[in-house]
Amino acid sequence: MKLPRLHPPLPHRLTRAARKTLPGLIGAGLLMLATLQTAPALASFAERDEARAFADELAARHGFDRDAISAALANARHDATVIRLITPPARKGARSWQNYRARFLDRVRIDGGTAFWQEHDAALERASQQFGVPAEIIVAIIGVETIYGRHTGNFETLSTLATLAFDYPPRAELFRRELEALFLLAREQGRSPADYSGSFAGAIGYPQFLPSSVRAYAVDFDGNGHIDFDSDPIDAIGSVANYLHAHGWQAGAPVAEPARVAAGTDAAPLVAAGIEPALEPEALRDAGVTTLRGDAAAERATLVDLETPGAVTEYWLGYRNFYVITRYNRSSFYAMSVFELAEALRQRRLVDRIRAEARRTGGAETQN
Repeated sequence: MKLPRLHPPLPHRLTRAARKTLPGLIGAGLLMLATLQTAPALASFAERDEARAFADELAARHGFDRDAISAALANARHDATVIRLITPPARKGARSWQNYRARFLDRVRIDGGTAFWQEHDAALERASQQFGVPAEIIVAIIGVETIYGRHTGNFETLSTLATLAFDYPPRAELFRRELEALFLLAREQGRSPADYSGSFAGAIGYPQFLPSSVRAYAVDFDGNGHIDFDSDPIDAIGSVANYLHAHGWQAGAPVAEPARVAAGTDAAPLVAAGIEPALEPEALRDAGVTTLRGDAAAERATLVDLETPGAVTEYWLGYRNFYVITRYNRSSFYAMSVFELAEALRQRRLVDRIRAEARRTGGAETQN
């Protein structure tokens, strides 16, 4: 077996520091080589008891050919990178809203979202009318997830989900269900389960749906007889809107607004009440929390704390639609990024329309 090079070729002339550390580096390299040569290889998924039991379950519950499931799992491979990426860091860093926000509220996503909206305006308008979800929210979710389909992931979904189902105990039950959903999805779509690719967590295509969500919420929005998340943004547009609608999106209702927290108010218990909006407007007001105008919250809300080390914490009132966005990704930072990107896209589109109208009317006046 040809082993990979562990470091670049050594330079011809070494510094004094390098000469001192060279023996240690060589020793570490030899230890790594020995580990690579002697570490036992993981058995094929098809040869492992838990995978055999999984194949038996699918055959019994869904009428699959057990041998076909085993053959598919035999071709899947353990992916150590998937485990590394999905494992939470041993030491969690401080939450920073400003750092998180900067990842998604940037020129790439605003310019790209404006272009995406313009290109797919008719589909977005139709989805908004059918499901009650504003176009800017749909665009923002696709923008946050994959930058409008540019980065959908190149991990083989079958290997990813098999790795997480059988080699990641903390969430094995969840990913075993998703692996099951992948086999069902592949059968329904007439594809091989090995044909899918996506994120290191098994999410697929433009909207980054897990297989179970594809089966439950995806729609053939372009009406061509099949659902395509790999190359068809129209299906993604309709499916994102349907997902939010199915999780309780309220057409025309607010999403979130900045909150004013009176001096001396202990906000911690209000934040700890949870992400689901359960705090009555009167109770919030009595506790010292209002809108920036000083009014009571528009409806039941959650108090969202957007913390950044060294900065004053931003507080927002999150309403039912804010909570619905967190069903896509259970993070208040995520939901607020979607909301703020949506607002930025809506404002950009409004400005572009005003400018276009000014150019049109100005040109007409010049001709007259």
